[in-house]
Amino acid sequence: MMKLTILATLAASAVAFAPAAPAATTTSLNAFESELGSQPPLGFFDPLGMLDDADQARFDRLRFVEIKHGRVAQLAFLGQIVTRAGIHLPGNIDYAGHSFDSFGNGWAALEGPNAIPQEGFSQILLFVGFLEASVMIDVEGTGNEHIGDFRNGYIDFGWDTFDEETKLSKRAIELNNGRAAMMGILGLMVHEQLGGELPIVGPM
Repeated sequence: MMKLTILATLAASAVAFAPAAPAATTTSLNAFESELGSQPPLGFFDPLGMLDDADQARFDRLRFVEIKHGRVAQLAFLGQIVTRAGIHLPGNIDYAGHSFDSFGNGWAALEGPNAIPQEGFSQILLFVGFLEASVMIDVEGTGNEHIGDFRNGYIDFGWDTFDEETKLSKRAIELNNGRAAMMGILGLMVHEQLGGELPIVGPM
């Protein structure tokens, strides 16, 4: 199960990170080479040809998925760092008196002798489903400015105070951080199976 998960994650990440082969490009491909995220030092990436003959709607859908996966990966990587540093929520996770730090870190929290109970895992899935269906969505007509803008008219941490150049810079930074986090969490998942110890992260 773990090996299949790693392989699936690796395949999903290939589009964002593998260098493009020097092949002939289509007209539609050229249209996306100036899009945000096509930046030095690697430039434009599409080794699997997912944008061959694609229209703007197809590109927007892939960008939407990339941003969402990048945000989830950043949270996952940070969660690995924090919990392996010994930082956990205070108190107990259930009425039986099991503390949050009594369960495994990383994948061990979901599978193995120190995994959280199935009921707890089910609650996590339900919460993720709620976020997917009600929060991490782009509601039309609420003033969202770009793909992945989930403010939906009620969340704003000063975004409207930035000029256009700063906004583009911050969006590019988020894309790069998300791509790095996708590779980072994939690497941690692999090392969890290999064992050993990593700098900063600690024992796996």
